[in-house]
Amino acid sequence: MRATIIHAPGDIRVEDRAYPTVQLPTDAVVKVTASCVCGSDLWPYRGVRPTRRPTAIGHEFIGTVESVGSGITSLAVGDLVIAPFVVSCGACPQCLNGVTGACDHLAGWGGKDDTGHAIDGGQGQAVRVPLADSTLVKVPGITEPDDALRKSLLTLSDVMATGHHAALAAKAGPGRTVVVVGDGAVGLCGVLAAKRLGAERIIAMSRHADRQAIAREFGATDIVEERGDDGVAKVRELLGGVLADSVLECVGTKESMDQALHSTRPGGALGFVGVPTGGSEVPLRYLFDTNISIGGGMAPARTYIPELLADVLDGTINPGRVFDVVMPLEEAAEAYRAMDERRAIKVLLTP
Repeated sequence: MRATIIHAPGDIRVEDRAYPTVQLPTDAVVKVTASCVCGSDLWPYRGVRPTRRPTAIGHEFIGTVESVGSGITSLAVGDLVIAPFVVSCGACPQCLNGVTGACDHLAGWGGKDDTGHAIDGGQGQAVRVPLADSTLVKVPGITEPDDALRKSLLTLSDVMATGHHAALAAKAGPGRTVVVVGDGAVGLCGVLAAKRLGAERIIAMSRHADRQAIAREFGATDIVEERGDDGVAKVRELLGGVLADSVLECVGTKESMDQALHSTRPGGALGFVGVPTGGSEVPLRYLFDTNISIGGGMAPARTYIPELLADVLDGTINPGRVFDVVMPLEEAAEAYRAMDERRAIKVLLTP
């Protein structure tokens, strides 16, 4: 099969790999029908996170079950499934408490499961899924979604679930004002999540007209292009002299965390989901002085997918709008360039 491999910063190749097969009774093999490039994939692409050896990459995909191990009970060949961005067992204390991103048997696409078997990356033609019963989410009653639905289903693998996690951590809801820092796919989904939870006013921080348009479509009431102290002052002006009740940090840099913290009113809440890239440590004294609560981290996508899937299927939300470019898998290198250069919000890859 063909799969995307990162060799070094800026070096993405689509290469031949062995087609996956069932290795364990709890495995399933999924034929990928759509995958994508994530903003966090850009960290190794840019060299922010090291690549020590050629590695299969990609952690968001949907597809059709091709084969299952003897221990699989909830899936069958032909099922359309959504793969969360990590593998989880569904039975350990963390999973039972909904924190699937800290599963005792956690594994990532492109890595190894806890038995030592290699796992395929999501940006390929097929994937062996360990612990498939507890990891994959079946899409009921649908085997061939149309293009719009396919895009929205794919967002549930990561970005919509992650935006939702930020909104929950920031306590977005009725009567609350919200600021979203970051206008990538996660930030835009954070706007949608805050709107879905009933937030009264949502300020999206964005300098890009195409992203601003989607933010408004998703529920943003205001756009702030300023940054730093000027951005904080603009938020205060828009909110009548106070800062936001809830702030979503969706980037992962020191600058974005500073922007988020100083856009939050004393006693407010900040939800952070941007993968930290270093230097974004939280100043405890500032939190102490302001009584700002902070939460978030790696989203437990597997926990959120069923709830969000119901809203996608009934048309309540359409997070697939964040995909503004579709490319064949063979053009993965160009997909990375397009996102790195901000010529695309999010690229969907078709195997």
